[in-house]
Amino acid sequence: MPTKTAQRPADGKQPLHTLSVATPDADHDVAALLMQAEFALGKGDLRAAQKGYAKASQLSSDPKVAERAVGLALALHDSAAAQQALARWKVLGADEAGLQRARAQIALDQGRTEDAQKALMALTERGSKQDWQRFGKVLLGARDAAQAGQLLEKIATPQRLPKDELAWLAMSELGQKLGRYAYAQQIADIAAERFRSSQTYAWAAQLHAQRGEDQKALALYAKAVSASPQDLDVRMAYAGLLAKNGDNQGAERVLAKGPQNSRSFAARAAFAARTQDLPALKRIYGELRKAPDDVRESSYYLLGQLASLLDKPQEAVDWLAKVPSGDEHAFDAGVRRAVLLQQLGKPAQAHALVKRMRDDHADKADVVQRLDQVDAELYMRGGDYAKAAVAYTRALSADKHDAELLYGRGLAYAEAGDIDAAVADLRAVLRLKPDDINAVNALGYTLVDANRDLDQAEKLLTRAHAAQPDDPSITDSWGWLQYRLGHLGKAEAALQASWKMRPDPEVGAHLVQVLLDLGKRTQAGEVYRDALKLDPDNRHLLALKGKL
Repeated sequence: MPTKTAQRPADGKQPLHTLSVATPDADHDVAALLMQAEFALGKGDLRAAQKGYAKASQLSSDPKVAERAVGLALALHDSAAAQQALARWKVLGADEAGLQRARAQIALDQGRTEDAQKALMALTERGSKQDWQRFGKVLLGARDAAQAGQLLEKIATPQRLPKDELAWLAMSELGQKLGRYAYAQQIADIAAERFRSSQTYAWAAQLHAQRGEDQKALALYAKAVSASPQDLDVRMAYAGLLAKNGDNQGAERVLAKGPQNSRSFAARAAFAARTQDLPALKRIYGELRKAPDDVRESSYYLLGQLASLLDKPQEAVDWLAKVPSGDEHAFDAGVRRAVLLQQLGKPAQAHALVKRMRDDHADKADVVQRLDQVDAELYMRGGDYAKAAVAYTRALSADKHDAELLYGRGLAYAEAGDIDAAVADLRAVLRLKPDDINAVNALGYTLVDANRDLDQAEKLLTRAHAAQPDDPSITDSWGWLQYRLGHLGKAEAALQASWKMRPDPEVGAHLVQVLLDLGKRTQAGEVYRDALKLDPDNRHLLALKGKL
């Protein structure tokens, strides 16, 4: 501590009061200019930002400020501002590569192709990876793709490119983006031959596939998989091309080797399902059940699908119940589960599930309508046609002119015996969709089955039969019409053809009736037994039991 009292200045002022500090104005304050420029950038105002950096570069000795001013001017394609900033950057000590890149961009903007080529040649002279990256960015930013493509082919030749496979791949991809497809393929093919890596083989294969040269692509993909058998992306690409060319089994085999995830399991299942390859589906199902927890948990929906395909409905229900509510397949999983519960003889559970889903989506009219339709279809499957009609009516409340729902309700009314309502709905469908042959056939058959308005029914079914003579359902309707008209020979021929094309309990019942009327009881008994195996509870067949 001082032992004497400090003396005040003679004039009575503190030292800071006599200090003079020079404060620059806004146009000469580098820090302020840079701050303003960054604020402008934040608002997306490139023009104001460039002006701020240009002013700051004239006051600052930092070359990075000038470089920033150059970059913003080039982004704006302002050649004059870019040249001015470039001159300042050069004075402050710009690196040669940066100068050549900027000169090339300015030349490209001004349409001076030769000057741009000269600068780009100088830029890539050293052959470093970074310089070729700069080269690619210059051409990507060019406004004239044709001009950029010409320069790419002249400068990025196989003789000049560095011994770096990524540089070759980048130049090939750049050629593809600039529309220089032959160049892109040439560079890719040479790279594949030179580097023999999975990446180069796969890229060359992809380009050949895009050109429709699938056989060349397949050969290259095979080499890519051989070079890197653990690369799932390459195996997926190879498998996809095999499947496109009809080799679904080969596609599944390619994916079966190596690491697996939910994506590969899904693709394998799809390829196997296309050819109904049950052994492959069983193998995939077994593998997926034993997969790591994260893979299995993200594949509950797929497990449910596989179990269903393998005729394991209860297992399918159990898997589908595990699909999380946030999963993209959650809705489909719920619908599929309801169908399987119906199939398992648990209709009450099926309808209860649909109701819960309906309540969960009460605020989504389109989803509610879809669920009402599902409910109706479940009732149809269960033979409860009156309730099916009610569910269809509920679904139609959102759109009374929905042709698909009207068609479904028409069939439900017909099965329930309300022929007038069925005919009204099916006629409404034909007003909405006059060329719908399924609706034409349905209306014709409904009239025939009710044995009414046969003249109209004959016109409808003649039209349907002419449009689709090989459709088993239409052939059945046509045969049943002939029976109603008393043409037993024609009826037998049509119904035998329909039965041969697609054995169906109702078709079988029609054929049995005709054979009985023709006195062919032995044949009728044989068809009856075969049809009963398909559906022992079919009401049309059971109605004939007494006659046999």
